[in-house]
Amino acid sequence: MLRIRGSAGGTALTGTLYEPGEEPPTFRGAPDDDAPYVWVCDAFYEVESGGQLQRIGGEKKRIAFESPMPRGFADRDRAIEAATSHVRTQFARLGVPEVDVDVVLGADDATP
Repeated sequence: MLRIRGSAGGTALTGTLYEPGEEPPTFRGAPDDDAPYVWVCDAFYEVESGGQLQRIGGEKKRIAFESPMPRGFADRDRAIEAATSHVRTQFARLGVPEVDVDVVLGADDATP
């Protein structure tokens, strides 16, 4: 299991890459193609009302979360590339430039 964590503007998003031999969580929408690598992470976007209030880069923003969209990959490098892109894209959806997002890869116990 590999945690991929992006941080920017004082907040962070962490997803999980399940590797061969590990059992990803099962839930509606989970890939059923027996992919050796499965990426699972929340997705979010800014809303005008409702959502969860977050402070990002000194600004208060209301954030709504989507259900995790698991994705399967045959190749570890491609899975990490897609996971990194996913994390950066989530911050971009909140107005944070993708280049401002610090992405760190770590073992399961390396990130909260």
